[in-house]
Amino acid sequence: MKKIGLTFILISILISCNSSDSKKSTADLKKEIIKTEKEFEAYCSKNGIANGFYTFADSNAVIKLKNDSLLIGKLGIKNHFDKTISKSAKVTWDADFVDVSDDGTMAYTYGKYIWTVTDSIGNKKEFKGIFHTVWKKQKDGSWKYVWD
Repeated sequence: MKKIGLTFILISILISCNSSDSKKSTADLKKEIIKTEKEFEAYCSKNGIANGFYTFADSNAVIKLKNDSLLIGKLGIKNHFDKTISKSAKVTWDADFVDVSDDGTMAYTYGKYIWTVTDSIGNKKEFKGIFHTVWKKQKDGSWKYVWD
């Protein structure tokens, strides 16, 4: 009888450890990604584009530029944005779509962005486009982009 009772207890523990209650729902994970997108945008606004793209990048992040060249790694990304017109630019964006992998470790978003650049005499020019970002869950539970 003890053996049956112990088996029942062990099975109950295993089931509770694997229940969906111990994992975040897809809807909750999507909310995390949207929140991270907004934090990323706000950080860029407050601290500059170079610092924002550096801070929210995974160590192996890659950004594809318009001319099909790649920025590879956090430092490469920061150095690029520190040296270009992006130093004086502002960027805003909104994710139109978000999805998360079944295991909750990867996600992607896409939507519209606007880069606003002010020249030396105060004229503003806007560049509009579509972004696509791939996010990876970090060991500490935060999200960092691996592709943008």
